[in-house]
Amino acid sequence: MSISRITSRSRRLNKAQKLSVAGVSTLAAAAVAFSLVPDDASATTEPQAVSGAPVAFAGKGQTDSVQASIIEQHSTAEQLVKAADAAKAKAAAAEKKKADQAEAKAKAVAEAKSKAAAKAKADAQKRSSSTSSRAADRKPVFADNLDGWIREALSIMHEKKIPGTYEGLHRNIMRESSGNPRAINNWDINAINGVPSKGLLQVIKPTFDFYHVAGTKKDQYDPVANITAAANYAADKYGSIDNVDSAY
Repeated sequence: MSISRITSRSRRLNKAQKLSVAGVSTLAAAAVAFSLVPDDASATTEPQAVSGAPVAFAGKGQTDSVQASIIEQHSTAEQLVKAADAAKAKAAAAEKKKADQAEAKAKAVAEAKSKAAAKAKADAQKRSSSTSSRAADRKPVFADNLDGWIREALSIMHEKKIPGTYEGLHRNIMRESSGNPRAINNWDINAINGVPSKGLLQVIKPTFDFYHVAGTKKDQYDPVANITAAANYAADKYGSIDNVDSAY
């Protein structure tokens, strides 16, 4: 057989060959069926069908590469999602920490203010109590004379709510004893009855004992005790020592 004939036969075979694609799967596999035309152009026999065997698709390597790329992209997407979730969680944790710190700081400030206020109040109460205590401990000092006796008696009368003024006491003292705490009346009816009037305001013993003011001496001649007992008696009988202008 000559070379020209072989070439002519090859051309005839290429033209006569029929390629049929059975289908493409997800792995890009294909099955191709084809038939051959007899090399004798004048032959009258019918062409025989040749069963085609599956052949590998020419792009299999590309399919594997695409599949690997898809897997890689999927993995990358999952990693991105995880990274995003981790970033969100981290941001949320940081925000919560910041809020907790702010709340703790505000609470600490409030507690500090409360403690400071409580301390200030306690200090103020302590100072007030100390001042009151010192004031209570300080007893006024009165002169040992008529003015001092009257003023001390008025202080006690004020405490015991016994009415009377400096003027009313002084006026009656000057009339009754001229300011002598040891004065005694030995000539009136009381003296005749054995109970003479004594002291600055000339009170008899029964009257002094009955109207004696607690906290003073039980002595008719004691100036302060005598004044307060007489003022107490006058308040009961006349409303006040200020209302007395004569023997009472």
